[in-house]
Amino acid sequence: MTKITENFTFEELIHSTYAEKYHIPNLPSKEEHKCLIRLAETILQPIRDSFGLPIKITSGYRSLRVNSAVGGSRTSQHVKGEAADITSSDNKKLMTLITCLIKDGKIEVGQVINEFDYSWIHISLPTSKHHNEVLKAIKTKKGTKYERI
Repeated sequence: MTKITENFTFEELIHSTYAEKYHIPNLPSKEEHKCLIRLAETILQPIRDSFGLPIKITSGYRSLRVNSAVGGSRTSQHVKGEAADITSSDNKKLMTLITCLIKDGKIEVGQVINEFDYSWIHISLPTSKHHNEVLKAIKTKKGTKYERI
């Protein structure tokens, strides 16, 4: 295992059950690899340090083929190595902590999204389009709607 930070490895940031099941390559480029390191160092590890409990990455990097196969957005930051979906033993508490870390200036994110009533949390690196956005995803008849919180 290639440790990036105290609590996160490169392997967990690129792991995809879907890619394994269907034998789809899921290896990032050098640039995407750098983004994954930045994500782990500047966002994921500081959150883990403050939370004090394990955080599981359920989806990190996704190759274009994997992203398409799982129905990801064409503009997903996952394909750039800039985003991860995470869970914990208490996602509501984790989301509250992340929001406080952003407000206190301890981390900067692109977006943090409470996905469907705390089923998981999406978190990404800041970009020119997205900076410290705190959102929630809601299922509607027409698809997914995102609201600021």
